[in-house]
Amino acid sequence: MIIDAHLHCTGRETRDDVLRTLDDADVDVGVLLAPFLDNGYSLADADSLRRANDHLARLVQGAGDRLVGFAVVNPSQAGAPDELRRAIDAGLSGCKMVPSGWYPYDDHVQPTFAEAARLKLPLLFHSGIFIDGRSGRFCRPVFFEALRDHPGMRVALAHVGWPWTDEAIAVGLIDRIHGVPDADCVFRFDLSFGPPPPYRREVLKRALEVLGPGSLQFGSDCFLPCPGAQLRERRGWLEALLDDLAVDDAARTQIMAGTAADWLRRELPPTATAGQRAHRPGAAPHAAGAPPSTSFWSRGGLAPLCC
Repeated sequence: MIIDAHLHCTGRETRDDVLRTLDDADVDVGVLLAPFLDNGYSLADADSLRRANDHLARLVQGAGDRLVGFAVVNPSQAGAPDELRRAIDAGLSGCKMVPSGWYPYDDHVQPTFAEAARLKLPLLFHSGIFIDGRSGRFCRPVFFEALRDHPGMRVALAHVGWPWTDEAIAVGLIDRIHGVPDADCVFRFDLSFGPPPPYRREVLKRALEVLGPGSLQFGSDCFLPCPGAQLRERRGWLEALLDDLAVDDAARTQIMAGTAADWLRRELPPTATAGQRAHRPGAAPHAAGAPPSTSFWSRGGLAPLCC
């Protein structure tokens, strides 16, 4: 099984478009984000976000086995907690937020976070630099530590916070140090690639060694509608790196489906074996001395440091 945990809607796609893309890419489940970047949708316009959330609620209706809809709200706007609650009542299942003009530790955004925690929603945040030239200064991974003030949060930070990837890994490490099970950790990281190609192998290797596969999940960051070949290509970028790092099948399954399933509170089929090498011609066999499926910390590499 494969879950794409990061797919953008634009408002131009139909349900049939999205399902065809997933089918052509051999992806089982897609996490769809309400449109907010163009085509009349904007983070600065609360009415447009309401329309965006309504569009997505209609799109995912009746396809809950394949499509998971995430509302988009701007928590700096008055009424954001109410809009989040309304969107969930309309049939959406989580929320994406983009720090732009506000910091995750700002007092005025905490009511929206509190409502998300009350509703027990999975959350996705942009973290790291923006490729469109907006300032990324609001999106440093350490700023998201404020979400720990809301018990029960399940947060995914996109792009491993590039270029602050070491900082992102450190933020994710805290729960690992304290023995929190993967499924209950506050933070996990989607591998929609923020790092440009020369950085990707080292970022993935380090994240695997420090955090383990239970903190990492596949996301394509494709914009719909798009051909399945585009999504398959981005899936292939990650699979090629997993091959190069000789990551074993259990860890691959966790990255390609298990971590996102935990985040979404979805059950995986017992036979889910996403990413097995036997199904991909030309993939290398698991190498002796390859990175293990657990993190350095869970193997007792060092005693936790305080404080």
